[in-house]
Amino acid sequence: MELHELDAHRHAAATRSGEVSYLDVGTGPVALFVHGLATNAYLWRNVIEPLAGQRRCLAIDLPGHGQSPVTAEQDVSIAALAQLIADFCDALGLDRVDLVANDTGGAVAQVFAARNPQRLATLTLTNCDTSDNLPPEAFKPTVELAATGALAPSAVALLDNIDAARDLVFGPGYEHPELLAPETVRAYLEPCFGTLDRALQFQRMVVTLDADDLRAVEPQLREFTVPTLLVWGTGDSFFDVSWAYWLRDTIPGVTRLVTLDGAKLFFPDERPAELARELERHWSEQPASHLAAS
Repeated sequence: MELHELDAHRHAAATRSGEVSYLDVGTGPVALFVHGLATNAYLWRNVIEPLAGQRRCLAIDLPGHGQSPVTAEQDVSIAALAQLIADFCDALGLDRVDLVANDTGGAVAQVFAARNPQRLATLTLTNCDTSDNLPPEAFKPTVELAATGALAPSAVALLDNIDAARDLVFGPGYEHPELLAPETVRAYLEPCFGTLDRALQFQRMVVTLDADDLRAVEPQLREFTVPTLLVWGTGDSFFDVSWAYWLRDTIPGVTRLVTLDGAKLFFPDERPAELARELERHWSEQPASHLAAS
């Protein structure tokens, strides 16, 4: 699905945590998709397309990403973003959702799920921050740059050369970054780095990454019985497959762990058909009582 086609399905919700822009495609029980840092709802565009006949697919933009605004006073910690998910569900009157998440969004999803198990019909986690791997080792130089205040101005300068920006920001997370269209790179990065003010807010979000937010909900995760699917690319330099095994061994609700050989962090963009197939299977295996309300 092309980006301009997706924007015909864009809406905004006023929540207690702030305004949230989101895509709303399809009909049926609600599937809610959450992205990570430096992407946005567009990450899920090619996953949503084959699923729209069986799910109402809602893909949000986190604050300061896509078309969701962020203020200097807004709490953008993992814990606060999990509350934003709850507030978004309240604003739209969503009862139970099939939650799907990637990257930093996976950490947000874990906190939301641990705090609100009754609000989920199912959970699906792809390569994401997990337990003590927040931030991941490969991302720590970026966090250190942010802590010095140097990330924001250098990020703004990146957009002067979109090919270089693609290779630097997305090269480690894509199997074939050279195939990522320039308009997609811009759609991801301009909301984060298009102005110095935006870049400063992104920098602030990077600095707030704290494993304590995940550690705090680990006891609840160990009691989480909602049907949970793990789909993990094995070629990821940020989130090694060992973290998928950690999740499998920690969350009693895990029904299946699927590994995708060679797939990297952003495989929902590159290999959407494989994820869509696993989601369809996961959802079809659940009893009717698990279906989310639309």
